Parts: sequence; C-alpha cells; structure tokens
Amino acid sequence: MSAFRGFHLAERNETVAGGLAAYYEYVAAQLHKWVDPLSNEQFWRKPYPYGNSIGHLVLHLTGNLNYYIGARLAETGYVRDREREFTDKQPPSKEEALRAFDGTIAMVVATIRKQTAEDWGKAYTAEREPEATDRMQIFIRCAGHAYHHVGQMVYLTRELART
Repeated sequence: MSAFRGFHLAERNETVAGGLAAYYEYVAAQLHKWVDPLSNEQFWRKPYPYGNSIGHLVLHLTGNLNYYIGARLAETGYVRDREREFTDKQPPSKEEALRAFDGTIAMVVATIRKQTAEDWGKAYTAEREPEATDRMQIFIRCAGHAYHHVGQMVYLTRELART
C-alpha cells in the first residue's frame, strides 16, 4: 500500500492544495528573480523585432490566470482582452504590472486553498481551453503555462543584458 493511499481524504486534499499553491508561489518568485532588476524601459523592450517584451508576457500571464482561474473558478467577474495583453500601446508601469501579477497569484493560491477534495474533479470548461476538463487539470495546465513563459523571460532577460 502506498503512503499516499494511506492518507485520509482531508490530508490528501491538503497535500495536493499545499503542493499546488507552493508551485504557483515558486513560479512567481522565479519571475521576480529575473524581472525585478530590470528598468521599466527594459521591461517593455523587445530584444528582437518579433516576439514579446517581458512586460507583455507578464500582462499575458496575469490575464491568463485571471480568466482561467479567476473568472471561471473564483467567479471574480474578470473579462479578458487577450489581444491587448500583447499589443497594449500604453501599458502600465513595470511596478503596476507586477503588482497586478502578484495580486493574481494571491487569488490563484486562495482559490486553490478553497478547493475541497470533491472540487478537484468537478467539470471545467473555458474558451480556448479544450484540454482541461476538470479543475485539477486547469490548475496544472495554468501552472505549466506560467512556468513556460517564465522560461521565456529568463531568455529575454539574458538577451537584454547583451544589448
């Protein structure tokens, strides 16, 4: 018998919620490690004519999590403008963008902590997300998506340092 199977349902739920919440906090810490040292100008500069700035990636992660978890699970009422996440011509300052991102991570962690053992398997649907069919899947997919973009930010930060 595995150790995990020996847990009571409540303990198992806390293990899952705690691990998932800690992962989102880790992703946020990694983002800050690479982004905090940048100036506002570097935050919004594209090191290449194609692709995105780090700032627009932060706006994208904020919008992504606010929609898939905030609007769809936490019922925040958030309305997403995905296109604007990448094209906003008058974006907020770096500090404002990071403050919004941090608030979004706090909302995600709070939403994770509110899930009961029965909630993880509840049906889930959202626009542009045909893969996640339950709550556990959307939390995992959003975590992977966020860390993917943090990886891009690491690369872009290194490229900015070369220019």
